[in-house]
Formats: sequence, structure tokens, C-alpha cells
Amino acid sequence: MSSFPEMAEPCPNGPRTRHTAPGAMADGLCARSVEIAATVERIGTALTEAAISGLSRRMPLLSARRIATTVQSAQLLALAGTLLALFATDPLQSFDCAVRLLSAIFLFAVLVRALLALVGTRDRTAGSERSADSTLPLYTILVPLYREAPMVPGLIAALEALDYPKDLLDVILVAEADDQDTVAACHACARVFIATLAIPPSRPRTKPKAINFALSFARGDYLVVFDAEDRPEPDQLRKAVAAFRDSPPNVACLQARLSFYNSGDCWLAAQAQADYRLWFGRLLPGLARLGVPVPLGGTSNHFRTQLLRDVGAWDPFNVTEDADLGMRLARAGFRVAMLDSTTFEETPATLRGWMKQRSRWLKGYMQTWLVHSRSSRQLIASAGLRGFLAFHFFIGGAVASAVANPILWLTALLSCVFPSTFGATRDAAAFAIGGALGGNVILALPIVATTPLRGDEGWGVALSVPIYWLLISAAAYRGFFQLLLRPFHWEKTMHGAEASHA
Repeated sequence: MSSFPEMAEPCPNGPRTRHTAPGAMADGLCARSVEIAATVERIGTALTEAAISGLSRRMPLLSARRIATTVQSAQLLALAGTLLALFATDPLQSFDCAVRLLSAIFLFAVLVRALLALVGTRDRTAGSERSADSTLPLYTILVPLYREAPMVPGLIAALEALDYPKDLLDVILVAEADDQDTVAACHACARVFIATLAIPPSRPRTKPKAINFALSFARGDYLVVFDAEDRPEPDQLRKAVAAFRDSPPNVACLQARLSFYNSGDCWLAAQAQADYRLWFGRLLPGLARLGVPVPLGGTSNHFRTQLLRDVGAWDPFNVTEDADLGMRLARAGFRVAMLDSTTFEETPATLRGWMKQRSRWLKGYMQTWLVHSRSSRQLIASAGLRGFLAFHFFIGGAVASAVANPILWLTALLSCVFPSTFGATRDAAAFAIGGALGGNVILALPIVATTPLRGDEGWGVALSVPIYWLLISAAAYRGFFQLLLRPFHWEKTMHGAEASHA
């Protein structure tokens, strides 16, 4: 069982039973929305404080509210000072050693990914069966929304398409009270089983803060988070219920696969689809099979609601909140399993939108790495040595490889263009060329193995993976500077592109 203190009990908004009075609507709002609004009016300030400060107050060392501890700051400053002194003393030798080290880190990080992809091919996902109506529990669905009024009608249609008794659905659309367009759109699409929660505006204005607030109103035995653009397969909830019942009690979360319904829109969307196919089809299953911490995806995470409360729910200051939550679940003794179901969503089809989203993800990975690196002894004690190594090689390796990749390519390029300048550092140039080429080949192989190669488009996606990884590197550097300047800023991913097959 979890060693973490329990969260406060959920707000008293009725028992976890079927809805009564199927037509209970008042002024276009379901009775549940009216009830929630009254509770927010009464104790909204206390709920806001709990959503923002609950985790940092109870588990300060596991909160990203503080970017780095005093010890971490001192260690990072000492490392930076040492590197500056070495480069000032002997720049060529220091450069040679730095490139060798970066090449080794890069190759090792991508080799770990390749091995995980191999392990992930043998993972057995849960959820192939469907639960019967008579055995289904109340299921909570939280959908955070911000400036997404145009997405609401499609979202409601997707929720209505779920193959689950509507009187056993506890759906809460979570919007910011000052986002009047989105709140109005939610009210306009009101349904008996869909409530609207308008949370008081506060900082940080992040998705995890919003769903922390909404968690107080969750009544279901199980809970899932969807995004506004998500289109889950209709039987996903039934599969999740069956999978939870067939799994050991320590399986606290099921991660569904994520895919895109607009992957054919452009080269960037196709690359993102290939990336997701590898991530959710091989890498996360590989981690789950090994029983090590699994960084959850941003949506379609199904939880045992009480266990979610037990581990402190989401960190409102971490902009990749689900990766961090996966770590805390592992450290509390719980496991994550993969669910045999897919949720389709929309990938940003423009470079600007993609860069914002990927920068936020990588900034969150940096936050997560800093938080869980604060005490190696405690991390090993809670996650085990295997979990400790997996965390650093996968989470830390993702950031390290993104940072190292362009440096190796640049060194290799300059050594070819200016051979005389790099004459004293031929070993470094050789390591850079070997690291860049070898690392990118290893990176590309799992993606090629999971990408359909039908026609020129498939081969184009597979062969241009190195370009995509350079874009990821650019996003990593952007995320790093944001971590220094605006650590808790949530760059909103705008959605709205329509696909006829969504």
C-alpha cells in the first residue's frame, strides 16, 4: 500500500450511485452542474488552495513548486564552474572530452530506447474483454478545457458515443470561470450525465491544477482524463473496468494508446504519428513489462480513484504532470499497465504549434527529473534499483539525447567543412560523427520497424526521422530556457483542425 498520506475526502456531492431523475435539467443545466456550482460558491477558496498547495504542503520534496533544492542548485553551479575552468585552462582537450562524453551518453540513451522497444513487442496489454452492464461501476470522466469553445460539440458527441450506461457516467467538463466562451459552450451542450465545473481563476493556470480542483467532485470508483479533442474508442471504459478487475490491486493506472486522426495532414503530423506509434506501442509497454516507472501520456489515463487521491493526484506546478504522476505511483508501490484501447486526438499541424507543445513536454521532463533526483537514496528505496536506473536512463536520457544530438551533428559538420581548424581534435570529430550517425540510426530503427512503409510517403517519414529529431532538440533547448525564465508557464496547444474520419 501507499506510504503517502491520504488526500482529503471528496466533497459531499452525493453517493456513488446511478443518476436519478434522468431529465433533471434546470435552466439548461443538469442538476449536477447546479449542485457543483453551489459547492464552489461556498468553499471554492478552500478547494483552490488544496488544488494548488496540497501536494507541495504534504510532500514538498516531490513537488515541482521549487525548481531545484539548495543542494541541487549548489551542485549545478559547481558543475558549471568546473566546466568553465576546464575550458578556460585547456579548451581543445576539454572539447575533445566533452564530445566523447556526449557521444557516449547519446548512444547509450538511444540504445536503451531500442532495447525497450524490443521488450515492448512482447508486452501483453490488458483489456481485451468487456464488462457486462449489470456489473459496471460509476465511472468519472474529467475533461479540462481552456479556450476551446469550438471543440465542445465534437467532444460531447464523442462522450455520447461511449458504450457505457449514461446513468453510470459522472462526466465533469472543467473550465476556467473567466473563459466565458468555453463555459457558455459547455452549458449550451448540456446533458443530464455531463456537468460543467467553472473553477475560480488562479495561478498557476495549468491543466493539473484544474483537474486537481475537479477531483474533489469525482464520485466514480474509476476515473479517466480526456482532452477536448479526444475521440476514445467507444468500448474503452468497459475494457478498463474488465482490466482493473483482472489486474492485481497494485495496478493503479491503465494507459490507453494514443494516436492521431489527422496524421496525414502534413509531414510533421506524420512524424508525430510515427513517434506516438513507437512511444505507446513499444516504449511504454516495454517499461510496463519490466515493472519500472511509466511516464504516463497526457490523456486517457484510467485510475482507481481512491489510489489517485492517496498518492497526491497531480502536481499543479509540473507542466508534464502525467509523467511525474507515473513516477509517484511507482514510488508508492503501484504499477501502470497498458490498456488495449486507442484514443484518437489531434496533433498540431503547424511547426509553431508543435514546437510549443513539445517544448512544454520536455520542460516538464526536466522538472520531473529534478524533482525525483533530489535524493538518490530515497528514490532507490521507493522505486528499487531497477526503477532508479530506468528513471535516469529514460526520463533523463530523453532530455540528454535531445541536448546532445545537435552538438554532435554540428561538430561532425564543422570537422568536414573546416578540417584544418579541427586538426587538433580529430578524435572528437570522429566520436561526433560516430555518435551522430550511430545514434540516429539506432533512433530510427524502431520507428522504421513500427511505421508502415507503403508508398513514397511511408519511406519519406522513415528516412527523415533524423530531421524530426533535430526539431525535438530545438524544442528541448527552448524548454530549458523556459524552465529558467517561466518554469510554470503552460503553453496552450490550440486545436480545431477537422478530419472527416475523426
